[in-house]
Amino acid sequence: MKNIFENKRHTANCALLGALLAMLTAADAQQSNVHAPAIEGLTAKDVSYAQEFKLPDLESAYISGAPEDLHDGIPVGALGDKQAILAFAREIEAGEHGEMDSLLLVHRGKLIFEAYYRRGRINYPHYAMSITKSLTALAIGRAIQLGHLTMADLDKPVAGFLKNIDQSKLAPGATAITLAEAMNMRSGIRVPEESQKQLLKHTPELKGQGQIQAYMEKSAPIPDSPRQFKYQEVDPAMTMQVVDVIVPGGARAFIEKELLGRIGITNFAWEQDVSGLPKAAAGSALRSRDMAKLGLFMMNEGNWKGEQLIPKAFIEKATERMFTNPQNDSYGYFWWRHDMKVGDKVYDCKSGRGAGGQYIFMLKELDLMVVFTAHHKGMGPALKVTPERILPAFISH
Repeated sequence: MKNIFENKRHTANCALLGALLAMLTAADAQQSNVHAPAIEGLTAKDVSYAQEFKLPDLESAYISGAPEDLHDGIPVGALGDKQAILAFAREIEAGEHGEMDSLLLVHRGKLIFEAYYRRGRINYPHYAMSITKSLTALAIGRAIQLGHLTMADLDKPVAGFLKNIDQSKLAPGATAITLAEAMNMRSGIRVPEESQKQLLKHTPELKGQGQIQAYMEKSAPIPDSPRQFKYQEVDPAMTMQVVDVIVPGGARAFIEKELLGRIGITNFAWEQDVSGLPKAAAGSALRSRDMAKLGLFMMNEGNWKGEQLIPKAFIEKATERMFTNPQNDSYGYFWWRHDMKVGDKVYDCKSGRGAGGQYIFMLKELDLMVVFTAHHKGMGPALKVTPERILPAFISH
């Protein structure tokens, strides 16, 4: 009888402890009375790469497993009892994973986790770095949907779109570079570093299409296709020039109204290139929630709230494994793709990536999206820690 009584008491104590732990976990996850950190009175002039460096670190992290519904186009849900995610979030707060500024998780179409650290603010557009390239590709996709361009036009030479280019002065082979090759970083343009420095000393000559004229003139001869992959600024700049000439009103207005505006991204920043066009390699800044919107849009194959804004065929090409490097990272039209391994299982991941640790990871099989912003000196640990610390919480066993 004594053993039976002790077993019952032990079971009751375990149940009580479990209930208490669940209550503490729920309280930690939800923070229902705390709003995400924001900058009061924020204006457009306050947003820039330089200003972001001046943001003071948050005194304490904001970690929520029940994100607030801001009626901003992102459905919200709850994290539930995923203690591994909360433990990982606390490690980020303690500085165990570098200089991360935000972490958002979207599962089954709903924002279920939202955390801000250090320079992270819910209303401050974080410098997106090379995710700018990904947006530039989507501007081409939007132009196709609206009939300003066709999928077949992607295989036409860039120089043919740019009527102000003097083709007689271009390096041999430059007139053969197609738009598709530029978006896959295979233009073949190679301008010596010293020549690039000299070009930037004569910025008035780089206005408008003068920027691309200069690169195509100063390049070494362009080899025949297929050309070597090289991650460089000139290829997205060429792409932005094409956007500018094929859409009404120019690239900036088109991106603002017909691309970002259509998916509810209105609070953003985008720097101007020497050409006068928006920078295409790295110049945009986006809020973390807007990065999540962008990921939802991609996971929905170019469809937003029931409207097809970009052809599905273009989204498929943009995220195709056209080029794969020795690290098994693949590249399409300014979008990345690679495998994330958890145990013996491999998950296909499409992503937008930016220097310093800006990521939008999209895993269709898990119906999961992960957004990171950060200010690491390099790319940071997200590629490694996501399959180790985040994915297992969403895998059914």
